[in-house]
Amino acid sequence: MKYLVLILFIFFAASSMNFLEKQLEYPRVKEANQLKRKGIQDMLKAIAVDEDHFDIFIRAFKQERKLEVWVKNKSERKYKPLKTYDFCQTSGVLGPKRKSGDLQIPEGFYKIDLYNPESSYHLSFRINYPNASDLILGDQENPGNEIFIHGDCVTVGCIPLGDDHIKELYLLSVLSKNGNGQANVHIFPAWMKGENYDKLNGQSPEHLKTFWATLLPGFEYFEKTGSLPVVKVDKKGKYYL
Repeated sequence: MKYLVLILFIFFAASSMNFLEKQLEYPRVKEANQLKRKGIQDMLKAIAVDEDHFDIFIRAFKQERKLEVWVKNKSERKYKPLKTYDFCQTSGVLGPKRKSGDLQIPEGFYKIDLYNPESSYHLSFRINYPNASDLILGDQENPGNEIFIHGDCVTVGCIPLGDDHIKELYLLSVLSKNGNGQANVHIFPAWMKGENYDKLNGQSPEHLKTFWATLLPGFEYFEKTGSLPVVKVDKKGKYYL
């Protein structure tokens, strides 16, 4: 009987651990916490965001090789800019990912769906590629998967930031998830207005007409409101608001 009680105690103790505590059991996350926690706390405090209850939004631009990080208190609608990182490396060309092995970084509207504290690329978190649109428009047999934002400086379709930057961003994302925060990731071919958007016509008129035009409303909505659009996918795989 006493062994059963002990087993139940261990089970409930483990299940009561929050996400952050579980992550800190891994050496690389523990190191990231030691090196980056104070800086993260200072950044959040400077823009009046509660470390225990915030949402994170990541917006990436392939042509510019920039990854923006935005945050907001869960009680608020508008996000605030926090930090911008450079891609350490890139692969493929402008345009969506459509099949395994095409080296493409995806383009579209995603969420973080997995954290890997023992990544081959130091630390990493995965986006939910292929999403509903990708499953319709991508290769029906093998659209690819396992797309991460990670450390190191190599890629065949992921977004690498280098080990130092991923320590900070990974920990920031873990802190958000620990408070049940949302974690959305939007990836665009380029900054979607002005000269940068016009240049996309020279890159690929076909993509501009059939795919990039469906990304534009989501980009513009966030630019106008500072809040995330509700993005849907129609039967043909096109995004719409």
